Amino acid sequence: MDWAEKYRPLRLADIVGNNGAVRQVAQWARGWTRQVKPLLIYGKPGIGKTSCAHALAHDMGWEAIELNASDQRTAAVIERIAGVGSTTASLTGAARKLIILDEADNLQGTADRGGARAILDCIKSTQQPMILIANDLYGISPEIRLRCEPVQFRAIPARSIAPHLKYICAAEKIECSDTAIRQIAESAEGDVRSAVNMLYASALGRQRLDDTQVHTSQKDERISIFSLIAALAQNTADEDVLRLSREVEDTPETIEQWIEGNIHLLVGEASIGRAYQHLARADEYLGYTYRRQYHTLWRYANALMLLGVADMAAGKGIHARIMPPARWQKMSGAKKQKAIRSALLNKVAGMMHIPQNSLREEYLGIFSLLVEHDPETFTKCLSMDAESLNFFLNDKAKSQAIVRKVAQELKEQEKQRDKEAATKEVATKKPLPVVPRGQAEPPAAQKSPEKKQPPQNQVTLFDGFSRE
Repeated sequence: MDWAEKYRPLRLADIVGNNGAVRQVAQWARGWTRQVKPLLIYGKPGIGKTSCAHALAHDMGWEAIELNASDQRTAAVIERIAGVGSTTASLTGAARKLIILDEADNLQGTADRGGARAILDCIKSTQQPMILIANDLYGISPEIRLRCEPVQFRAIPARSIAPHLKYICAAEKIECSDTAIRQIAESAEGDVRSAVNMLYASALGRQRLDDTQVHTSQKDERISIFSLIAALAQNTADEDVLRLSREVEDTPETIEQWIEGNIHLLVGEASIGRAYQHLARADEYLGYTYRRQYHTLWRYANALMLLGVADMAAGKGIHARIMPPARWQKMSGAKKQKAIRSALLNKVAGMMHIPQNSLREEYLGIFSLLVEHDPETFTKCLSMDAESLNFFLNDKAKSQAIVRKVAQELKEQEKQRDKEAATKEVATKKPLPVVPRGQAEPPAAQKSPEKKQPPQNQVTLFDGFSRE
């Protein structure tokens, strides 16, 4: 058994890091009622989201029912497993059942057709606690996000991962140096599962482990990219710079974008100008490579953009934080806005029974004015979150305030409906007859026997034939 599974936390107290989020999950469980929203736990992989859900079920004495991305999550499957489980009692005698839907942001393709709608129906009709788990919060539809309570899990710092690794080494009776532990913890980039896997791979078949025997695998090549960008601004030998570029295991155009995004950090305007010239010349060689499919030209592009920029840096170093290319952030924001716009157009077009193209080209301006005039009504009708409403209002603070107000109103309305239903149920109950003390209860009224109706002969096809 691999150590990641062997040392998976069984209780919430065993979860590494994210203490505030773990406390929020525990408080949600202790105060859960049918009126409480499901939890939506999100964050990068390997930081304890799924383990926290199972540990919560263990601590609360609940039965856990999990549905993850390895299952074919069609509407029928979700309804059969999660839907039925969310409305029925536990067969094992547990107080409640915890419905866990892992990788809820991975509902895509024909295999998951109808899955998102089935999840939404489960949330509306559930009578059991429910937790959704996702890596990307905005990979989930706004309708589901609006009906869940988000809890963010963050990357675990290396100083929190190191004690957990030492505990595993002690349990496995392996001597491990502090340097090796620190190296593994830092290489994991906040991923506890990755750290445990690296420790397992390095310690396999050994009783002692030092830093020279540690085998770490970089989960994200941007760590090597950071080293490469830093090396360009230092007195690094040309051979070492080219070696680092090969270790990145990324395409030259990606490296070029990283250099272009941080080239302004060089010292001196003249140096920056000359560095841009080398980068522009390297970009020409990359263009020749793709147009002519002559990939040998890559080496010239690498030499120009790496050694040329390093020569202009003159070993003065970079005295600011190295950041990913700004264009990536802009592209990510544009992609997110496009997804929000597409979802809204699809919903509005379906509601108005017109094609999306007609709505976008002819009626979107008018519809935006209507939303600006009465944003609360449209927020309720379209189940919009703050991001979706901001698409029309272009005012983030106002959008958030309106969404909070609408959510509070819906919550109050739901409480009022529950109160009215409870009052109606009490009123419809018939009071038991009061019998004076010492007096026998009156005998139950005897039901008069029903008179049997004489059987009626049914006319059939054979009645038309004469009998002998």
